[in-house]
Amino acid sequence: MSHGTLLLTGGAGYIGSHVLLQLRARGEQVIVVDNLSRGFRQAVLDAPLVVADVGDRRAMLEVIREHGVQTVLHFAAHTIVPESVREPLKYYGNNTCATRSLLECCLSSGVRHFVFSSTAAVYGTPPGGEAEETTPTAPINPYGTSKLMSEWMLRDAAAASEMRYVALRYFNVAGSDTSGRIGQSTPQATLLIKVACEAAAGKRPHVSIFGTDYATPDGTGIRDYIHVEDLARAHLDALDYLRRGGGSTVLNCGYGHGYSVREVLQSVERVCGRRLMIREEPRREGDPAVLVARARRIRESLGWLPRLDDLDAIVRSSLAWEEHLLRNPW
Repeated sequence: MSHGTLLLTGGAGYIGSHVLLQLRARGEQVIVVDNLSRGFRQAVLDAPLVVADVGDRRAMLEVIREHGVQTVLHFAAHTIVPESVREPLKYYGNNTCATRSLLECCLSSGVRHFVFSSTAAVYGTPPGGEAEETTPTAPINPYGTSKLMSEWMLRDAAAASEMRYVALRYFNVAGSDTSGRIGQSTPQATLLIKVACEAAAGKRPHVSIFGTDYATPDGTGIRDYIHVEDLARAHLDALDYLRRGGGSTVLNCGYGHGYSVREVLQSVERVCGRRLMIREEPRREGDPAVLVARARRIRESLGWLPRLDDLDAIVRSSLAWEEHLLRNPW
């Protein structure tokens, strides 16, 4: 049975490109739209790429109708929390308004399925630092708010049409393709494992700990780190779920346990075999102390089974990619 073409918005970016790799490996027909502002043409490999903004309604309608798109996987977004605090309207414009335009194109073109790249930032600071899908949403930064507003639009659009969706709330994504074909290449990245591996590879003089006075065992923030390959597989599982007739749903994507900043840096030092230059800095605005997933629902709903739930394995793939980029810069 033909399921039509899949459209990946932001498919040249970090997470989108890893999902693309897995979709292509199983023979899916895919078209990528990315404006390449933060993505990389090289990450798309041999998949067809349309360079355009997701908020460009005319361009998106043309792509959806020309390629007979029946399913959209929407990754295109700005994702840096501190930047969202400094430039909130940039995030509402790119993340929320562009998503609204994309949804309008989908509904007018009869798109059946929609998989949305959301975030655990919608929870803000949940009680006890753990969040399940029923935990009240209370984002503490514009990034989280922009994604939550998109979830609401998606919910309401689906209720008013035959389109069904899965919104995946990512916790802290890290790592790179374990075969070394693609990886996280975002310039001036702020994600801890990426930053620490850049420091280990000599690309940064030091790595900073932002906040050492949190009410955690070692005073640093705790996060649930998920390998990008496991996260990518969750998107394929979500796609299969929708094709089987599954109803619209929201699911956490995490392993269900966390590591502190200091524990992550210790892992990087273990893997690279040398000490990092570490600076202790004040807390960053918009960062919760603890954010860990309760992720039972995704296993039950999608049959998703993580395969790379190991901090050192995540770090090892990240460091291998940084060393690759030293030899083959993008």
